[in-house]
Amino acid sequence: MTKFYILTLVFRHKIRYSLDMSLIKSIATVGGFTSLSRIVGFIRDILIARFLGASMMADAFFVAWRFPNLFRSLFAEGTLNVAFVPLFSEQLHTKDKVHALQFARAAFSFLFYVLLLFVVVMEILMPCFMFLMAPGFDAIPGKIELTTQLSRITFPFLLCVSLVSLISGVLNSIGKFAAAAASPVLLNLSMIGALYFIAPYIHHEYQYAYGLAIGVLLAGFIELIWIYYALKKSGFLFGLIGPVKALFHLTKGVKTLLKKMLPGVFGSGVYQINLFLDTFFVSFVGAGAISWLNYAHHLFQLPIGIIGSAIGTALLPLMSQNIKLGNIVESNRNLNRGLEVALAMSLSSMIGLVLLAYPIISVLFERGAFTAADTVHTANALICFAFGLPAYMATKSLSPFFYARGDTATPVRIAVVGVCLNAVLALIFMQFWGYIGIALATTLTVWVNTGQYIYRLRKQGDFNLDALFFYRTRCILFAGAFMGICLFSLLLLVHHLIPLWLDLYGIYPIFLLALFVCVGIISFLVPLFLTKGILWTDVKALLIKQRKKA
Repeated sequence: MTKFYILTLVFRHKIRYSLDMSLIKSIATVGGFTSLSRIVGFIRDILIARFLGASMMADAFFVAWRFPNLFRSLFAEGTLNVAFVPLFSEQLHTKDKVHALQFARAAFSFLFYVLLLFVVVMEILMPCFMFLMAPGFDAIPGKIELTTQLSRITFPFLLCVSLVSLISGVLNSIGKFAAAAASPVLLNLSMIGALYFIAPYIHHEYQYAYGLAIGVLLAGFIELIWIYYALKKSGFLFGLIGPVKALFHLTKGVKTLLKKMLPGVFGSGVYQINLFLDTFFVSFVGAGAISWLNYAHHLFQLPIGIIGSAIGTALLPLMSQNIKLGNIVESNRNLNRGLEVALAMSLSSMIGLVLLAYPIISVLFERGAFTAADTVHTANALICFAFGLPAYMATKSLSPFFYARGDTATPVRIAVVGVCLNAVLALIFMQFWGYIGIALATTLTVWVNTGQYIYRLRKQGDFNLDALFFYRTRCILFAGAFMGICLFSLLLLVHHLIPLWLDLYGIYPIFLLALFVCVGIISFLVPLFLTKGILWTDVKALLIKQRKKA
C-alpha cells in the first residue's frame, strides 16, 4: 500500500516537478561547461604525467600550484562568493540595478587593492612560507628552492582568479552561468599550450615545471579578460574606483559584506589549515607522494567539479530568492531535488572509481615519465578518495542552504571540527600507511562533516526530506548495487579471458576501459529508469528545452 501511494505521488506531482527543470537546467549548464573543463583537464594531467611523471620536479610544481589555491577559497569561491551573491541578489531585487552595480563596483575595488598588496608581500616572503609548507623538501637538495621559484611565478594567479570569482557571482545572480562555468577551460588550455609552446624554449633542467608555472600565470589574465567581456555583454559592466576611496571610505554594502565574510574567513581559514597540514605531512613521506595524491585527487574531483559544484552554484541564488520571499517549502523542495541528483551521480561515480581505479590510471597516465609503480600508488590513493564521494556531493548541496539564509557561522563550526579530526587522523594513519593514510583521513573527515550538516539542519527544523526523496533514494541504491555487480563480474571475466595481454603489456588497452565505462553507465541508468528513480518525462523536457535554446 505504501509503495502504491508513493508511486501515485510520483505521477500526481509529475507536472509540478517539471517546474524543477529551471534548477536542473542551471545544473546542466554549469555541469556541461565544467564537463568540458574536466575533459581538457584530463588531457592536461595526461601531459603533465608524461613530461613530469611523479618526480621531484612534479612534486615541486604541484606544491607551487597548490599554494595560490590555498588562499583561493579565502578570497574567492569559498568565502567571498557565498557572501556576495545573496547580498547582490537582494540589492538587485529589492532596490534596482544601479544600487546593485554600485555595491559590486565597491566590492570589486576593495578586493583588487587588498589582494594586490597581499600578493606583493607574499612574493617577498615566499622562501619562508615554502619552508613552513613543505619542510620535508629540504632533505632533497634543490627541491625547496625550485618550489619557491615556481611559487613566485604562480602566486599572482590568486589575484586574477579571485576577481574572476566575484564577477562570476554577478553573472550567476542574473542567471548567466555559462561564461563563468567555461572560464576554467582557459586555465587547462593555457597549461597545455605552455607545455608545447613555452617549456621547449626554456633552457633549464626543469623546463617543463617552469613552463607550466608560466601557463598558470597567463591563464589568470586570460580568464579575467574573458569574464570581464561576458560582464560587458550582460549589461552589468563596472570598473575600479580609486584606492583611497575603496580602502578607507567603505560603503554600507561593503561593510555588510565583510561582516558576512568574517565567519566564512575563519571557516575557510580552518579548511586551508587542513590543506596546509596535508602538504606538510606528505612532504615527509618521500619523493612522488605529493604527485600520486595530486593525480588521484584530480580524478576524484571530476564528478565533484561537474555535478557537485554545479548543484551548489545553481542552488545558492535560487534558494537565496526563495528564503528572501519566505518560501521555505519551495526552498526545501529544491534542496531535496538537489540531493537526489548528488546521490545518483556520486554513488555511480564512487562505484566506478573504486572498481576501475587501476585501469583508469593505467590508460590515462602510464606513459613517458609515469611508471607502472606510479600507477599502482596513484590507484590506491584514488580508491581511498572515492569512498568519500557521496559525502562530498551531499555537502555541496547542503551548504548553500546555510549561506542562502546568511548563516556563515554554522559552516565554520563544522569546518573546525573537520580540520581538527583530519589533522589527528592524518598524523596517526600516515605512521602506518604513509600517503594512503592521508587520503583515508580526508575521506573519513568529509563523512563526519556531512553528518554534522544533516544533524544541524534537522535540529533547526528548517529542512525535511520528502517522500519522493526516500523513494528515489531506494531506486538509486538498487541501481548502484546492480551496477557494482555487473562491473565486478565483467572485471573477473576480462582477467580470465585476456590475462596474457595484461601480463605482457602491463597496461589496460583503452577499448577495455571504454567497455567498462559503457557497461557501468548502462547498468546504472537502466534500473534507475525502470524503477522511476528518474522520470523520463523530466529528462525529455530538459532535452527539448536545451534544443530550443540552441
